[in-house]
Amino acid sequence: MPYNELKRLEAVNRFLKVQVDKQEEFKEIAQLAADICGVPNALITLIGQDTEYILFNDRFIPSSGRDQSFCHFVVESEHIMIVPDAQLDPNFKNYAAVTREAGIRFYAGAPLTTDDGQTLGSLCVFDKNPGELTGIQTKMLQNLAKQVIQLLDFESNIYFLKEQYVNAKKLELKMNSFFESTTSNHLLLDKDLNIICCNKAVKDLIKKAYDVEIQPGMDIKQFIDPEYMAHFMENCRLTLSGESIRLELLHNFGVYSGWFISSYDPARNNDGEIIGISYNSIDISKRIASQQTALAQQRKLGHIAFIQSHEFRRPVATIKGMLNLMEMDGYDVTYPLLKVIRNSVNEIDDRIVEIVNFTVKSTG
Repeated sequence: MPYNELKRLEAVNRFLKVQVDKQEEFKEIAQLAADICGVPNALITLIGQDTEYILFNDRFIPSSGRDQSFCHFVVESEHIMIVPDAQLDPNFKNYAAVTREAGIRFYAGAPLTTDDGQTLGSLCVFDKNPGELTGIQTKMLQNLAKQVIQLLDFESNIYFLKEQYVNAKKLELKMNSFFESTTSNHLLLDKDLNIICCNKAVKDLIKKAYDVEIQPGMDIKQFIDPEYMAHFMENCRLTLSGESIRLELLHNFGVYSGWFISSYDPARNNDGEIIGISYNSIDISKRIASQQTALAQQRKLGHIAFIQSHEFRRPVATIKGMLNLMEMDGYDVTYPLLKVIRNSVNEIDDRIVEIVNFTVKSTG
């Protein structure tokens, strides 16, 4: 299929999706076209790949196959077409719409052509009797066709604007739902470090720390601890120069203190220009507290294990010393069981050494 026809069908399909609001205006244009041309019938049509569609009430509906359509030839020629008597025209005399009782004899169609040159269909008039158009009638039919395509363009633009608006609102709802429900703190600042927007987590944090209802336009610096101000300002400067920063540190917010993983990222517009700072943070105070508790417990257990290991080793060392003395006096020959005792004591001593070494490594 030629590229131009693909583009034309793309435009046709766009109009086929439209639900027409200005039904009366289209009916008036069609009726005016019929009255000016002195015939009883007028239609607004679109030509699809295989189908002719007619405008009926608020939408285009299938009418006939493209191979049985008069308007198809208007689209092909991209010019107004007048058929004085279809029964005498070789292109149309065998059409079902012509051969049936009271079928079409006279037809005139003006192309519906968009601003970018795509001919989509026609504004056509027809009668069961042969006929002709004067030059003025022809010109008026062409002018009315221009009004039809302008009105269709308007309807299409409104329809798709509404569709985009609805989609944008759905996306906004999803984003707001995520933005507001997350426990992370999200904050957008302008270049002067004034608040543009923030989520519920930030509002709750500021309320808890300062008993203040945070609002857009407020200077974020009033909520920064003086001891951290220089560090904060340097992070903001680097971010506004294009850097992204990630850090983990203890923050003081008024009466509230906690550990946070914080990130500073440049906020950019559609042209890529930096317009402010996107600040995000996650309160990890509970995690840090759990880690510190676990480390303290580990150190305590290690210390206990170390002490116990040494206390267990002391009597073992005493036994080994006594066995050495007995062996020096030859008792091991008289009492072979002493060798079994020595082996068992050495095995116990080895296990104690392993415990000591393990606790040293795990708590080191």
